[in-house]
Amino acid sequence: MCFGFMGIQFGFALQNANASRIFETLGAPMDAVPGLWIAAPLTGLLVQPVIGYLSDRTWTRWGRRRPYFMFGAVFTTLALLVMPNSPTLWIAAGTLWVLDASINVSMEPFRAFVGDKLAPRQRPTGYAMQSFFIGVGAIVASFLPFILAHFGVANTAAPGEVPPTVRYAFYFGAAVLLSAIAWTVFSTREYSPAELAAFDDAEPPVAQQSAPVSGPPPLQSVVGWITVGVLLAAAIAWQNGDKMLYVLAGLCAAYGVLLGVARVVPGPHMLDTIVDDLRTMPSTMRRLAWVQFFSWFALFAMWIYTTAAVAGTHFGSTDPASAAYNEGANWVGVLFGAYNGFAALAALLIPLMVRALGLRWSHLVNLWLGGLGLISLMFIKDPTWLLLSMVGVGFAWASILSLPYALLSDSVPAAKMGIYMGLFNFFIVIPQLVAASALGFALRAWLGGNPMHVLVLGGVSLFVAGLCVLRVPAHQEGA
Repeated sequence: MCFGFMGIQFGFALQNANASRIFETLGAPMDAVPGLWIAAPLTGLLVQPVIGYLSDRTWTRWGRRRPYFMFGAVFTTLALLVMPNSPTLWIAAGTLWVLDASINVSMEPFRAFVGDKLAPRQRPTGYAMQSFFIGVGAIVASFLPFILAHFGVANTAAPGEVPPTVRYAFYFGAAVLLSAIAWTVFSTREYSPAELAAFDDAEPPVAQQSAPVSGPPPLQSVVGWITVGVLLAAAIAWQNGDKMLYVLAGLCAAYGVLLGVARVVPGPHMLDTIVDDLRTMPSTMRRLAWVQFFSWFALFAMWIYTTAAVAGTHFGSTDPASAAYNEGANWVGVLFGAYNGFAALAALLIPLMVRALGLRWSHLVNLWLGGLGLISLMFIKDPTWLLLSMVGVGFAWASILSLPYALLSDSVPAAKMGIYMGLFNFFIVIPQLVAASALGFALRAWLGGNPMHVLVLGGVSLFVAGLCVLRVPAHQEGA
């Protein structure tokens, strides 16, 4: 059931460890890299709720989730083959949109798949097993350029060309991704909607259910959000602020427009349902939103800036064409593989932690371990010892990929597992959009142009996320 997630993580890990390297190789300045990464969260914001809504309403001889697994896998495979061969920066950035959208098409139903297949008491272990397979896939994917270089594949190329180590890693990843997802598609079965509705846990406890809405979105909410977006854009223009900050203004205004469309277009329809479910999300989901915000802000900062931070601080080069920079970039691949390896081990320990500490306290401990790991990168001088920092990051990563979903899945009805998992993704992609919009500006204006300071900021963000966990209702026994 979880094996296909190993394939998804192959593509995700190759993207995370190498996209910045590809962009800088093709001529992107370091402070422009976050803007190019904006494709990843924005496609998730648009794709996952739609796929969740559709998969809840799909039933074919292949089931309700598995058709989406396979469709996303095919397009992800094609994008992995194209991206390292992009002749220009803009083609690479456009391919990242296709790659991330396709990964999201496959990934969103996998979260609902576990909720569909397992009883509430089994879900922490089920999501932990997803984390295990994610870790296994990411270890190999992140190590691939380093391994290929060790076996003599060229790790440098002419200016403006992606090194062969990266290209061959993407080819191998494409084959693994398609094969792993196909294994899950052809070796599992799904419960029909009628079977799901008949289960005793088809509806969450009354205390966790969402409240009914009273009519369409109020006009003041529509006007309020659009006004906030317009005023924020005006303030950015007045202060001659960073253009990426307009993304934040656009998010506020877009939400107002979304509410407005749902208000004036007669329902029921997909947009009406998505807005309705967003407005009535259970209290558990509302509290978890803050946990997710600070967790994924930290992760996105790490994915964007670790290559530049480690290459510049520990290998002494900021030139993407230099051997030292590419050696540092390969070591970042090793570090990313290491934290995913530690995450795979942590996934085996997390069910034991949950039994001893409960869901909330287990997640807090793991997030704080991740915060210590990111902050320690600034103080460790020997790059080999950076592997120790990845232990904490690995525990946080395994926990972020499992425990919030275990907390959430018990509070949503079986018939809406897909749409709520998709909406929950809002609280993953919005912090990434904030990071992509603001980190380049913050790096120049407040952080002295040192990308290592961004990683410290990410560590602090994980500490805040841990504190927010304590606000989540403790509905589960021992949570």
